[in-house]
Amino acid sequence: MLIVACISAHGYGHGSRTASVLAALARRRPDWRLVLSTALPRSFLDLAMGAVPFEHRFCQWDVGVVQADALGSDPDATLKALADLECSLPSQLEAEAQWLLEQRCPPAEPILVLGDVPPAAAGLAQRLGAPLVWLASFGWEAIYGPMGQAFAPWAQQALDAYRSGQLLIRCPLAMPIAWGIPEVSVGLTASTPRLQGAALRQLRDQLQLPADRERCVLISFGGMGLDLAAAPLPRWPEQVFIGPDAAMAAHANGRVLPEGLRPLDLMPLCSRLITKPGYSSFCEAMSQGLGIHLVAREGFAEAAVLQRDLENHGLHRLLSREAFARGDWQLDQPLLAPRLGPLPGGGSDQAAAAIEAAACGV
Repeated sequence: MLIVACISAHGYGHGSRTASVLAALARRRPDWRLVLSTALPRSFLDLAMGAVPFEHRFCQWDVGVVQADALGSDPDATLKALADLECSLPSQLEAEAQWLLEQRCPPAEPILVLGDVPPAAAGLAQRLGAPLVWLASFGWEAIYGPMGQAFAPWAQQALDAYRSGQLLIRCPLAMPIAWGIPEVSVGLTASTPRLQGAALRQLRDQLQLPADRERCVLISFGGMGLDLAAAPLPRWPEQVFIGPDAAMAAHANGRVLPEGLRPLDLMPLCSRLITKPGYSSFCEAMSQGLGIHLVAREGFAEAAVLQRDLENHGLHRLLSREAFARGDWQLDQPLLAPRLGPLPGGGSDQAAAAIEAAACGV
């Protein structure tokens, strides 16, 4: 069986989610071949997939929303990027379909297309004559719809594509999804930290992190990140902050995430995460019991849904963008309890089982 995963490069969250599911699928079906078709960088995919073997096809399947920075969007640039991609997609679809058909061994080997969540994955599945499974907490129609009339044709085009799938794996923390296809709901989709026991303690000592988890705070704003060189970390001298931004090293109480490790791998040493609204960051933090200090994000409809679900299901504090810039991070305040209680886990294994069943025609 050949599984080709078309993954949005809008942000690293789609890649992290798909990687957690494909890793679970590889445990169930180690003989199945995994192709990751995405414009996400190979270095990120290697880190996300770990020891799971895969092939990378560098393809841009969607635009998502062009971001001005980690917390803001650029609608005009998004419209231009959508129009540009529309011109290049037909030749890419034909080339990738031909390549995938040539990869089948034996020649009749079945193929399944997994989409997270580029609408163009529907066109690839159609050209391959392959079943199409969506892995989603939203579709681009739900994002483009509130962005104004200029986005209406793109929203409708996305919705039409989503309705051609055979199955929706509905992830938690989801926006409304009404695609009219069979679906299965799953729990939190998150990988697990790769360090345990002595290896984790050795890393803590290497980074000079406090043994008290309550004093260690993770800062991560996804693939685009934020420039933290001038961040007011000195306002919190009792805390030690760690994150992927190299500028963290400029602060006496800042630490840089070592190369080859994910923020998730440090979560067992931390008590809180400062971040923007992001699906995979939320899943990982919730699964590891971290409180989330959420910095508000504008211009992206998913952000309000994620904030609502955080208040309903996760330990949290809410920060305005201005408060974050000032350093008013509320780290001396108790975490607020969720209104409705935690979400169930196990989503990656559940999603893998659903993909296996779809691939086998069960």
